[in-house]
Amino acid sequence: MASLKYSRQRESILQYLSATHSHPTADMVYMHVKEEFPNISLGTVYRNLNLLADIGEIIKIPTPDGGDRFDGRTDSHYHVICRDCGNVFDLELDDSFDQFIDKTAGEKFDGVIESHNILFYGKCADCCSNPEEKSLK
Repeated sequence: MASLKYSRQRESILQYLSATHSHPTADMVYMHVKEEFPNISLGTVYRNLNLLADIGEIIKIPTPDGGDRFDGRTDSHYHVICRDCGNVFDLELDDSFDQFIDKTAGEKFDGVIESHNILFYGKCADCCSNPEEKSLK
């Protein structure tokens, strides 16, 4: 495979995602990167986000509303999506959870389990304490 040509725009996208914990949408990434590169197109941002996800530099988090979220943190961790406000949060679970899931799935699958991807759904603390203000419904 040929090496990836350096791109300042791609580097800016990667730096932004590495510095934020908000799990932004492509549109949010576009608005941020547009400040540094006013002529960048939304299509360029989408292409670079997909490329970065494909090569494992970022994580793409599909959400029920169809708008993918992106995470610059690529170590093993989980996500919770708030059903009211739509925000995505990191969830830290013990490594034994990963081992348990893979082992249990492997016992039920005639093959080899190599990895897994789990999204949790619920309500964030803000939405639990202020349901009228945060609800999208």
